[in-house]
Amino acid sequence: MLTPMLAEMTGNLHVAAAAAGAAIGVGMIGMKASEAVGRNPGAATKILVQAILSTAFAEGIVFFAIFLAH
Repeated sequence: MLTPMLAEMTGNLHVAAAAAGAAIGVGMIGMKASEAVGRNPGAATKILVQAILSTAFAEGIVFFAIFLAH
């Protein structure tokens, strides 16, 4: 009885940590991308593409965590 409850709690903590990490990562990606565009506006398109890909990969980690937790 105790083992399933502990497994569920650790799974929920796993997902929460992944979501918090992804949120921090997405925020940092946005911060650095806007800083880079401010420094070099000519490279805005390349920076935007890399920022979008990085954001997608950072958010993908949450889906893996949800899949592994349940």
